[in-house]
Amino acid sequence: MFAIAGVVLAAIAYGAATILQAIGVQRMGATPEGRLVTRLWAGRSYAAGLVLDAAGFVLSVVALRSLPLFMVESMLASSVGVTAVLAVLVLRDRLSAREVAALVVSGIGLVLLAISAHEGPGSDIGAAGGWLLVGCGVLVCGVFAAGLADRRSARSAYTLAAAAGLGFGLTGVAARVLVLPDPWWHTAGQPALWALVLGGAVAIVSYGFALNRGGTTTVAAITFAVETVVPAAVGLLWLGDSVRDGFAAVAVVGFVATLGGCLLLARRAEIEV
Repeated sequence: MFAIAGVVLAAIAYGAATILQAIGVQRMGATPEGRLVTRLWAGRSYAAGLVLDAAGFVLSVVALRSLPLFMVESMLASSVGVTAVLAVLVLRDRLSAREVAALVVSGIGLVLLAISAHEGPGSDIGAAGGWLLVGCGVLVCGVFAAGLADRRSARSAYTLAAAAGLGFGLTGVAARVLVLPDPWWHTAGQPALWALVLGGAVAIVSYGFALNRGGTTTVAAITFAVETVVPAAVGLLWLGDSVRDGFAAVAVVGFVATLGGCLLLARRAEIEV
């Protein structure tokens, strides 16, 4: 239950961070130019959003120590639902009927995932597996470079969004298999940790460039899909992730419902105040 609570709090933190960052950007933009201290103070909510992002990341890594990837990644993607609800409560925004339905569907999906997921540590992939993850990180960097060099803005945005999804997915996989030795600082020598850092860095940069070159809805939808489906498949096929006996159908329905709801809410991944 502790791990489930952790990933739920991570989703809430990510969703709230989006709102705070949007408010911070709006306030900084409304502050007269030339007053750096005043602009920084006006954007303090953006800094608070970054703190929440960091807290959400730590909580998600902790959750991945004992929960399967298909559950954690789905719940993290559902943070877009948290953003949608907070946009109504904080920004007085309105949800369409489709978005309300998407919230309900994704909520049901999350409950089904929580019921069906089998808790347990990921498989030990050893040093060779860790280096394989680093190699995957290099490939993700290649996808990012290809998207960045593409002169066609639409296709470039799609490629960069895919790179972001792969980077976030790699971060989840690396966190799932990361071994915490005694003493803990020996973790710095593990290639899985390097893959985690590399994947996260490329994902954040790729997502920013993708949003700059394409529409929020499309970019977020591609990123959600890739970062949820790919790690889920990797976890089930190679990392020992499993479903409770007799709950396979429940897990499939929950996964599809959660992902589908997130895709319908994709435009909420970036909020305009």
